[in-house]
Amino acid sequence: MGWLGKFVGGMIGLALGGPLGMIAGVAFASMIDKAGRIQERSDRLDQQQQLFFVGAFSLLAYVAAADGTVTATERQKVVEFIRRDLRLDYQAEELALRVFDAALNAGQSVEAIATQFYQGHRNNPAILQLMVDICYRVAYADGTISSKEEALILRIARLFHFSEPLIETFQKRYGLATSSLEQAYATLGLSSSATNEEVKRAYRKLSKEYHPDTLLSKGLGEEFLKAATEKFRAIQEAYDQVGRDRGL
Repeated sequence: MGWLGKFVGGMIGLALGGPLGMIAGVAFASMIDKAGRIQERSDRLDQQQQLFFVGAFSLLAYVAAADGTVTATERQKVVEFIRRDLRLDYQAEELALRVFDAALNAGQSVEAIATQFYQGHRNNPAILQLMVDICYRVAYADGTISSKEEALILRIARLFHFSEPLIETFQKRYGLATSSLEQAYATLGLSSSATNEEVKRAYRKLSKEYHPDTLLSKGLGEEFLKAATEKFRAIQEAYDQVGRDRGL
């Protein structure tokens, strides 16, 4: 193993600290004979972006393992998310999957991982909510979600200190909604009893918070720009649907 790979992995782990630092050190230091490319990528990511990158794929590993083991199908859902939703280049994909595998073998609790992720992004609730969105999207990639997967995602949401009404909007957005209109209200974080002014206010607030440029400035990794853009678009489409229904 190249000494620079070990050095870079150790430095990233030291910078992040905690369980995510340990996972990062294992994942990045194991990039045999690719030290130069790791160094180039690490320089480009600041600590917050590293935290999101490592934390995101660590949490996805726990969701994939919610049923006890990670099957080939569950791993493929993560690979498809990387390729279709994130469109990562080969090197970034390899790093992401190494983080995923390192998390599976780290022996850390989901509480420890989610708590460190929360502490790093607690002042940016939109980033925390995007992370839960990503967990749901990957779990639902094949059109179904197991009760254990959803229970783990809801556990992560509570470790992120989400309120129960907010958690309910996620559940409606990803399965409990009885109609596309109810799902649109859930995307806006509202119920159908909201006033027109509340709908407009929620849309303005969410559009600002979830604008990709805003998220990037708050520490979202550039690798997740496409996921952020799709979230932003979903907010716009939800508002358009609610607006048409209300004649706004």
